[in-house]
Amino acid sequence: MESQKNLLSLNERTSEPDDDFMNKSLKIRAITKKNPYKICFVCLGNICRSPTGEGIFQHLVRQEGLSTFFYIDSAGTAAYHVGEPANSKSRATAEENGIELHSKARRFEAADLREFDLVVAMDQSNLRDIKDLDSGGTFRDKIRLMRDFDPQSESRDVPDPYYGGIDGFQDVFFIVYRSCEVLLNELKESIDQPPS
Repeated sequence: MESQKNLLSLNERTSEPDDDFMNKSLKIRAITKKNPYKICFVCLGNICRSPTGEGIFQHLVRQEGLSTFFYIDSAGTAAYHVGEPANSKSRATAEENGIELHSKARRFEAADLREFDLVVAMDQSNLRDIKDLDSGGTFRDKIRLMRDFDPQSESRDVPDPYYGGIDGFQDVFFIVYRSCEVLLNELKESIDQPPS
């Protein structure tokens, strides 16, 4: 019941978009069950922000009955925490809002740029590191910042909560949640479902 209250207050907080929000449209292919849309959320260590993005997006597509249309993953630009679960504060914050984070940290590789349809970087430093793996600019159109989708964006970066208290993790959760809602709404328009 507490988690439902938290999500209700979250929905209330995300329902009024900021005037400064710039809706930059994605180039989206047709999304089908045979060819699901592949998204990778990326931060530095893959234990705080990107697992939160992965878990929230999984939750949202499950709620919409769209899980079979998406493949959702996360990774880090550094290998500091490979194999570790998400940070305990990230997990606790997500669980308070009815979401579980199941990911294990891995490093983002150049091959991921070919594999995924969309790579979502949590901050500009992550974005630069990802672009460095794409020296020819072949995959530039599929690399975006998480806050490109944030209707209340005050910054281009999702702040790294790693060294802070629980408030920082809660702020990250709300930023990523509302950004994922906008992203999913944009992607839903390209889902090719046969008539029922």
